[in-house]
Amino acid sequence: MSQSVSITVAKGDGIGPEIMEATLRVLDAAGARIAPEFIDIGEQQYLAGHSSGIAPASWESLRRTKVFLKAPITTPQGGGFKSLNVTIRKTLGLYANVRPCVSYAPFVKTAHPMMNLVIIRENEEDLYAGIEHRQTDQVYQCLKVITRPGCEKIIRYAFEYARANGRRKVTCMTKDNIMKMTDGLFHKVFDEIAPEYPEIQTDHMIIDIGTARLATSPETFDVIVTLNLYGDIISDVAAEITGSVGLAPSANIGEHVAMFEAIHGSAPDIAGKGIANPSGLLLAAVMMLVHIGQTEVAERIHNAWLSAIEDGIHTAELHSQVSVGRPFGSMDFADAVIDRLGNLPRKLSPVSYGSPVEVKVASARNAAPTHAPAAAAKTLMGIDVFVDSANTLPDDLAAKLQASTPAGLELQVITNRGVKVWPGGFPETFCTDHWRCRFMSLNGAPLAHSAIVALLGALASNGVDFIKTEHLCNFDGVRGYSLAQGQ
Repeated sequence: MSQSVSITVAKGDGIGPEIMEATLRVLDAAGARIAPEFIDIGEQQYLAGHSSGIAPASWESLRRTKVFLKAPITTPQGGGFKSLNVTIRKTLGLYANVRPCVSYAPFVKTAHPMMNLVIIRENEEDLYAGIEHRQTDQVYQCLKVITRPGCEKIIRYAFEYARANGRRKVTCMTKDNIMKMTDGLFHKVFDEIAPEYPEIQTDHMIIDIGTARLATSPETFDVIVTLNLYGDIISDVAAEITGSVGLAPSANIGEHVAMFEAIHGSAPDIAGKGIANPSGLLLAAVMMLVHIGQTEVAERIHNAWLSAIEDGIHTAELHSQVSVGRPFGSMDFADAVIDRLGNLPRKLSPVSYGSPVEVKVASARNAAPTHAPAAAAKTLMGIDVFVDSANTLPDDLAAKLQASTPAGLELQVITNRGVKVWPGGFPETFCTDHWRCRFMSLNGAPLAHSAIVALLGALASNGVDFIKTEHLCNFDGVRGYSLAQGQ
């Protein structure tokens, strides 16, 4: 028998400890060769003063074992507490979130009995970068950060995953009809990489209609790759329409470390009652066993779980007319799975992992398209100055700004919440106290940074409360910034 594999285990908060106990009971009975190292994370760590919900010493276990089985946690309400999931994913480079969503009809009620898809979500960037600011009395900002290397990693991973798992199609979902630069980059990189996988069909959908189609016709999708926020939302939608979000596992894959968890939360309202469904975490543990090469054990557990489901062994949220007797509790359900170890489902399709083809995480991270552009020549052409000014008319603000504008620059446009309000604004446009004031070089001549310094000095001398700036650059002569709505 091969040596046990060390894994880091966290029992979490709410229902976490009970579903982790049920999961580990099944793993032990099935002969999983693991050596758990337990760490404390979540609410008590937050309250102990660790703003990200994890003590510094716990990182050493994660970096040593490189495998993390994690129960859900509770993030306390109020400011100052950062998401532990996001912190772990970003700190350890877990860039690929893999969420299989499968229907188990007729044993779990669903309107979509043929559903079997995988959502691959970018895990490190987008609005989940968590870069937020309060800029004025009325306006808050969250920055959406999208990088070419981040897009390349997750999109290549999606294609490698599809190839390794015999999937036929990869669908990209973005909102690049509106966010033409950020989401547009993701779509562009998808189109660059897709030809390298000629055996795999591809398509692209705008995220809103894509989500609608996912909710009504999920059987038309196979693998979906998308950005962080969209992936978080649509994977919950997909999991719920399989019959219950409580059934859905999740893997977070990086070059060095992998984390496995259920996608649901800590459900404090039912904590301690012993009724929580351990299936999401148990199936996440199955994904973990495949990851560490214990595929035979993974098969035994997964097939036993399928056998229990089709025998009507259901926890409370799945209980229906096809269930057997009363709803099963967390530990009763685990024992029912254990009783069926070695069984194959009779109606649901048995699972066979065999010798799965490894998804080449390192190549997914490092291999860029051969036609990736060289570093572009960057030319400074102007600056957006964001100004805090309450009870201001656009024309009055423009006059004050123009009086502060040094030679070589001109005030081109003022916007409020992205809409042009000067010159030629409409009185019907609602305005807040947050103004974007765009200054451009005269005659399209490149600017030196000293011109920007001179502008900001003049604005400060004239009492203009500027709160943020963004340089406006061309890259190889192409505009690297968006126009205002109405410009």
